[in-house]
Amino acid sequence: MSLPSVRVSQSPESKFREYLASRPEPKRFTNQQRELVEHIFARHKHFDPNELIEDLKHAGRQVSRATVYRTLTLLVDAGLLRRIEVGTRTVYDHDYGYPAHDHLVCEQCQSMIEFQHPRLDEVLREIAAENQFQAETRTLVIRGICAECNSARAAKRRLVM
Repeated sequence: MSLPSVRVSQSPESKFREYLASRPEPKRFTNQQRELVEHIFARHKHFDPNELIEDLKHAGRQVSRATVYRTLTLLVDAGLLRRIEVGTRTVYDHDYGYPAHDHLVCEQCQSMIEFQHPRLDEVLREIAAENQFQAETRTLVIRGICAECNSARAAKRRLVM
């Protein structure tokens, strides 16, 4: 399921600029950071730093590896991206401009399926309230085997029998 974007009051670039300026030691917004923010928010997809660096190269954008890693950390701190651990990989997902959602991750092919369900949101709010807990963010990752890998596994078993 592909999630629709939601209306936001600021562009990702404006929100990031505001975040950088609001830090105790304000940081300046560089051209390389602008290129990264534009590239990342031009499409909604999960990515790891190496995929991002390759995508940038193919798009003809020059951004250093160090700048990519530093900027990804800042984008997470600013609330624009979410970091998700998938096995030994760290992938990033849009946390700004998209509704709250969770992920199913295939342990075999590493595919990620985004989902949202109003009853899950309701249950999580209820649990937080019962515990007098003020939830700020969440990352729910359910690991298992996707339909495609499950079918392939079942076909392989039939061949062996």
